[in-house]
Amino acid sequence: MTTATVARSVPDLAPFSPPGSPEYTAATTAYQLAEPVDPVAATTARSVEDVVRAVATARRSGLPLRVSTTGHAAGRTGPLAGSLLLRPLIDGPVRVDPRTRTARVPAGRTWGEVLPEVLPHGLTALHGSSPTVGVVGYLLGGGVSFYGRRFGLAANAVRSLTVVLADGRVLEASADEHPDLFWALRGGGGGFGVVVEAQVDLVPVHAVVTGRAVWDVADAARLAPLWQEWARTAPPEISTSLRVLDLPPLPALPPSLAGRRALVLDGAVTATTAGDLPAAQRTAEDLLAPLRALAEPVEDTWAPAAPGALAHVHLDPPDPAAFRSDTALVGELDDADWAGLFDAATGLVSLELRQLGGAIADPPSAGGVVDRFAAPLLQYAVGPAGADTASRLAAVREVLQPRLTGRTAPGFVDRPDQPQRSYDDETRARVEGVRLAVDPGGLFAGDVAPVRDRAAREEGVSGRG
Repeated sequence: MTTATVARSVPDLAPFSPPGSPEYTAATTAYQLAEPVDPVAATTARSVEDVVRAVATARRSGLPLRVSTTGHAAGRTGPLAGSLLLRPLIDGPVRVDPRTRTARVPAGRTWGEVLPEVLPHGLTALHGSSPTVGVVGYLLGGGVSFYGRRFGLAANAVRSLTVVLADGRVLEASADEHPDLFWALRGGGGGFGVVVEAQVDLVPVHAVVTGRAVWDVADAARLAPLWQEWARTAPPEISTSLRVLDLPPLPALPPSLAGRRALVLDGAVTATTAGDLPAAQRTAEDLLAPLRALAEPVEDTWAPAAPGALAHVHLDPPDPAAFRSDTALVGELDDADWAGLFDAATGLVSLELRQLGGAIADPPSAGGVVDRFAAPLLQYAVGPAGADTASRLAAVREVLQPRLTGRTAPGFVDRPDQPQRSYDDETRARVEGVRLAVDPGGLFAGDVAPVRDRAAREEGVSGRG
């Protein structure tokens, strides 16, 4: 039965609109173009009342309800066919309170929209490397920021989440109100309700030392072990990413990257106050000097900058694309691993090893389901959707097999057949208990990250992603 046939067989789906309508097209817009976004009907919610109405319609219709905002992870939890799709783009301002160092962010806002509201106050959020990523989805998946080694995962900075449940109730979950739900929402894998607002803690940042250093890929296998050796004892004020990029010759790209394969080191050192800036510059120099001595960069832009520059240093593509990726939390690599890894990644757009540790591994206090990553490195590889990319991703995973921890950072997973385990079986049972309590009928079950028992066992573990 086609999507259009299902829509006709359930006549009263307002406020959801059918395929072919402008409203449907707007609500099904997604950043990830490799997955079909073909629900029975779709709607964009501009208010909490709109969300409550949509939830009531879905409950009455008997159709599953799926939720998506920017669509960066469209397809992560499986096909949308046979479901209703709700896109929460809640109207209203980002409300910043400089006194309490918090911001209330309506669902649907991206980091690119939020940062201009908080930066004028001398504060910033623990945002990701892409300004087009939705704030709520990023937070619910943990949130790995270039501020993370200093302040921890972004999910730990969430103070409250306002959520519409399957029965239409609107709750504000926090450490004091509905604490089990608050715990489960932050990393539990979805399927609890529709988050319509997040209140987040902000942090004071005077400046960052940031930029990118670019080398010819021929130097990658010599430079990477030196970077990893430095990372073992690096201070928490610095977070870095080491990538091999193979980018097309686009005019918007820096000449050092356009149309060539290169090794790129980017990241940031946090200077909380003006007095911290000289130490931040020394920290960056401690990282870069030995690498520069080993091989001269073809470009090096590391320098002090305003915090707003950090959202753009990683050069994440702003436009929708059809892509495939793979990700894992991995242990340290041996020197012999690096050459094989870079060879396996030939033809991929990006192979990234992101530095973890610091407060990402050891937060000052416990948070939600996913509040830390114990592994030293996060691996993320991506290329254009297709069979060639799939084989290259498999080759990268094969090289890394001895280093896999059996865990993933959920915010980086983009399809349901990837291993998605991020917590143990005891935690899984507790999460399922919370989910059953708030959604006993399984209205949101399609948005639950899939159980990956078989894939997890292949990596020495078992359970849900």
